[in-house]
Amino acid sequence: MTENNSESAILDTKPISSADQPSSSNGRGAKAWDIAQFKVEPQAGKVRFHDFDLPLQLMRGIQDTGFEYCTPIQGASLPHTLNGHDIVGKAQTGTGKTAAFLINIITDLIQHPVGGDRFMGEARSLILAPTRELAMQIADDATQLLKHTDLKVHCLVGGMDYGKQLQRIQKHHCDILVGTPGRLLDFANNRDLYLDQVEVLVIDEADRMLDMGFIPQVRRLVNLTPKREDRQTLLFSATFTPEVLRLSSTWTDKPVTVEIGAERVATDTVDQKVYITTSREKFALLHNILVSDDVDSVMVFANRRDICRTLQEKLNKRGFKAGLLSGDVPQTRRMKTLESFKSGAVKIMVATDVAGRGIHVDGVSHVINYTLPEEPEDYVHRIGRTGRAGKTGTSISFACEDDAFLLEPIEKLLDMKLACTMPEEKLLQEIAAKPKPKASPKPASAPVKPKPENIDSREQKVAEKISSQDKSVDEPTARED
Repeated sequence: MTENNSESAILDTKPISSADQPSSSNGRGAKAWDIAQFKVEPQAGKVRFHDFDLPLQLMRGIQDTGFEYCTPIQGASLPHTLNGHDIVGKAQTGTGKTAAFLINIITDLIQHPVGGDRFMGEARSLILAPTRELAMQIADDATQLLKHTDLKVHCLVGGMDYGKQLQRIQKHHCDILVGTPGRLLDFANNRDLYLDQVEVLVIDEADRMLDMGFIPQVRRLVNLTPKREDRQTLLFSATFTPEVLRLSSTWTDKPVTVEIGAERVATDTVDQKVYITTSREKFALLHNILVSDDVDSVMVFANRRDICRTLQEKLNKRGFKAGLLSGDVPQTRRMKTLESFKSGAVKIMVATDVAGRGIHVDGVSHVINYTLPEEPEDYVHRIGRTGRAGKTGTSISFACEDDAFLLEPIEKLLDMKLACTMPEEKLLQEIAAKPKPKASPKPASAPVKPKPENIDSREQKVAEKISSQDKSVDEPTARED
């Protein structure tokens, strides 16, 4: 999906000019477009979007995104969700699950238009995401797919101006609502948002919701929606822990379970390397990797905010353009940094796992695990930032004396052995410190302020100054800079 560059574009679908008015859900003002213009040849073992009875407006949006064949999670879930079944899906970031639930939601909204009046702030579908970045990315993806419909998407996340978000949700009807639990509860408690008419509920990355302590807030939001028998619920998680399964049994109604294994994500398009090193050698190793010719756009992950901030500062001092995504960075700055990374103005992004979730950027050539993740699932999410859209990528992990023990759980999750090697000697060479710039000459010190004088002495000096000015009236005056 392509990214939008303005805050308003993230939160609302853009108006389309009358010269290119798309086919809409009510059929008025439709521009001639036929499915014959979207040709995708059948291939053995692949599922096409043509194989489902999707609305023409949506198919045109799918064509605009460049999609042709379904990913495994899309091909496995859509036959069930399009028929109204609930889903409990196991899939990591990068598998295409966002498009899987968006295509289902959009199809449902187009095929079942609302009759009669609607209240502003009354959502027809609700998507819950654990992080602001992921919520905004989902809204971006929805905006692209809705391009040729009359449907509107709104995104409500914390760290943004409440009043501006309220203005938007009061201006356009809310067909698809994406948000983080805290900000959604703020709107619901203030009676600016109503969830009693939600037709489709999506809970994305349920395991991350658990880790971040959001489940009480999610539970309150779910209780504001219709009963589970009266809505469709899609729950996705990277892992099926007992707690996730318990929540899914509470929130879904006779769900179909779909599982996409981690190894499908991790090994197909990503070349994985593990360097055995020491904590002291890590930064030199990172620096020497970053100056390699084949390194283009890089994400560097670390477990803690302080490590990320120190890394970013050291990289910038070495002449790299590095951005920072962590929980202590204000949301507006995080958005600007992310846009700079997407546009290529910033080549290196240093991030924590929480902030790194939901970053969908094409062309990330390398992912570097400066510290190994404490949760094996986070390893899969990290390396899923590269090798996207059919391209190949490289993942490089540093294993030192402090975290090498975390490799075994990762290998168990991937069901494969990771090759560990010692880095070449040239990659460990110490970085020559940049010479300090010559100090600029100090400005002339300010004249010492004269001590206070008595009135008689001051008057005498003024008189002398006037006398001297009278004598030099014909002499050129010096320029004051």
